[in-house]
Amino acid sequence: MKIKDYLLQHKLVMDGAMGTYYSRLVNNNNEISEYANLNAPDTIINIHKSYIEAGAKLIRTNSFAANREALSITSGEQEKLIKASYDIAKKAVEESGKEVYIACDIGPISESSKTEEELLEEYKFICDVFLKEKPEVILFETFSSFKYIRELVPYIKEKLPDTFIITNFCLDKNGYTAAGISITSLLEELAKTNEIDAGGFNCGIGSGHMYHILKKVPLPDNKYIVITPNAGYPEQFQNRMVFMDNEGYFSENMKRIAGLGVDIMGGCCGTTPNYIKNINQHINMQDLNRGNRITYSQQVTLSLKHENSSEKNKENRSADGVIHKNNLYELFQPGKKVVAVELDPPFDAKDEKILECANKLKNSMVDVITLADSPMGRSRVDSILMSVKIARETGMEVMPHLCCRDKNMIAMRSGILGAYVNGIRNILVVTGDPIPSENRQSATGVFDYNSIQLMDFVKEMNREHFSEEPIYYGGALNYGRGDINKIVERMQRKIDAGVKYFLTQPIFSKEDVDRIQSIKEKIDTKILCGIMPLVSYRNANFIKNEITGIHVPDEIVNRYHPDMSKEEAEWTGAEIANEIIEKLSPFADGYYFMLPFNRVSLMDKIRII
Repeated sequence: MKIKDYLLQHKLVMDGAMGTYYSRLVNNNNEISEYANLNAPDTIINIHKSYIEAGAKLIRTNSFAANREALSITSGEQEKLIKASYDIAKKAVEESGKEVYIACDIGPISESSKTEEELLEEYKFICDVFLKEKPEVILFETFSSFKYIRELVPYIKEKLPDTFIITNFCLDKNGYTAAGISITSLLEELAKTNEIDAGGFNCGIGSGHMYHILKKVPLPDNKYIVITPNAGYPEQFQNRMVFMDNEGYFSENMKRIAGLGVDIMGGCCGTTPNYIKNINQHINMQDLNRGNRITYSQQVTLSLKHENSSEKNKENRSADGVIHKNNLYELFQPGKKVVAVELDPPFDAKDEKILECANKLKNSMVDVITLADSPMGRSRVDSILMSVKIARETGMEVMPHLCCRDKNMIAMRSGILGAYVNGIRNILVVTGDPIPSENRQSATGVFDYNSIQLMDFVKEMNREHFSEEPIYYGGALNYGRGDINKIVERMQRKIDAGVKYFLTQPIFSKEDVDRIQSIKEKIDTKILCGIMPLVSYRNANFIKNEITGIHVPDEIVNRYHPDMSKEEAEWTGAEIANEIIEKLSPFADGYYFMLPFNRVSLMDKIRII
C-alpha cells in the first residue's frame, strides 16, 4: 500500500533518533552514526529493526549528516555512504517481514564555507543518489527555512513525480527557526507549496514546548502534518550529552499533539525505541480527527483579508507619516545627494572625542552618521550601542554596521531587537573583515551567516516584528572584484533579500568611476559612492599597499609628499575628493565618507554636487 493510501485511513508512527541512540549504544558521544553505514552496518540494521519492532511504520535512512563538510569526505565517498544508508534500511525492513516505509533523510548543510550555488549543487547530488533507488519518501529534516527546499522539491518531482516529500523544520521555544522564521510563516508557505506532501517540525525542542507552540496555530488541511520532538533537553555529564528517560511524559504530550490533527509522529534527539513503543501503545492510530485545523481555502481567504486590511491601514496611515516612514530613505529623491559619514567607535571607554565629532557633523550637510562594527577585526565599542548614544545625544540619524563575524544567530537576533527598541531604523549589513592572523589563536570568527543570509534574516524580522515601522538596511558594494555582470548578479540577490541601498568602497580612479557608472546602468538601485580624503603621504601609502579592496593609483599618492603640513595634506585630500565627486555627480545617489582618524574637519572642505 502506498504511503498516501495508508495515511487516508491511519495516523502513522515514525522512528526515533538515530544519532543520539547510536552514540548511546556504542558509549561514545563523539561517534558519528553515518560512518557506521560503511564500517558497522549491522549496528545500524539492528537500530532500524528495534524501531520497527517498537511499532515504527516509517523509518529514516541513516544519512542526516551525509554531506561532505560534516563528514570530511569526497563526493565519491559520499555517494557510497548514502547508497549504503538506503540499502541498510531496505535490508532491515526485509528482515523484519513487515510493511514499513523508508524515508531518505536529508539534513541541512552548513552554509559557512560554500556559495549558495555550491550548496544547491550538493543538495541535488544527494537527491540524485537517492532517486536512483526509486524511493517512495524523501524527507528534508531540521531545516531553518524554505530557501533550498523551494528549488529541490520541484527538482525531485520532475524526476520522480510519485515521490512523497516531507519537509520538517527546527523551532526554538518561541516558535522560530534559527533563520528567524516563525511557525506561522512556515505553515503558510507549506500550504502553498504544491510539490510538498507533508511537513512539520522536528528537533530543537521537547514534546512539552512542541505541544504548546502547535496548539496556538492553525494547521493547513491540505498537507499531512509531521511532528518529531526531542526527548527533552540534555545535560552535560562526564563529557557526554545525556537525555533523561521520560517516555511516559513524552507519550502523554504526543497524545495531546495527536489530538491537534497531526498525521505522522515520532521522535528526534534523545528518543529511543521505548519512546516509539509508548506512542504506538497510547495513541489511537485509527483516529483521523484533525482537531483545530482550518481548510487551505479558509487560510487563503484569511490571509487575503489580512493583507487587504494591512494594505488599507498602510494607505490610511502613510498619509499621516505614521507607518513605513524612514527619515533616511525619504532623502533618496531626485536631485538630492544623501551624505553619510563613517565614524569609528573608540577602542576604549572614552567616548568624548567621537561625541564631539558627531556634534560637529550635526551642523554640517551630513544626513546620517554610520558606525563601523570593529573594523579590521579589532575590538571597538559596539556599533549599535555607540549609535544609540550618538542618536540620543545629537539627534542625528545613525546607521550602525552589523557584521556576521562576531555573533552567533542568537546574539544577532538579540542585537537587532535591542537596536530596534532603542529607535535604530537603519543598518548596514556586511560580512565583516576577518580576524587578524595574530589573534586567531585567541579569537574565532563565528559567521553563522554571510551578508545575504543576514539580510534575509532581517527581512524576516521586519515581516514578523517590525512591519509597521521596518528597519531599512543597506549592503556593501565591492565594485572592483571580477566581472561586472557577476557583481550586478550578487547585488540583485541582496536587493531580493531586502537591501534598499548600497555603500561602496572608496573610489579614486577614473576607471573605478566608469565601473560604478556601468553598474548603475545595469541595475536600478541607490548607490552611495565611497569617498576617502587621504590625509597624509603616509596615509596614502598605507591605504594603497595594505588595505585590500581599495585601489589607490600612483598619481594619487604622488600628489602627497612626506614634508607636507597637516593642513596642506588635508586640503590635497579634499581637492582629490572634490574632483572624484564631480565625476560621480551625474549618477551617484549620494556619498559615503570614510574620514581617516575621524577627522570631521575635512567635511568643511568638501563640495557636494
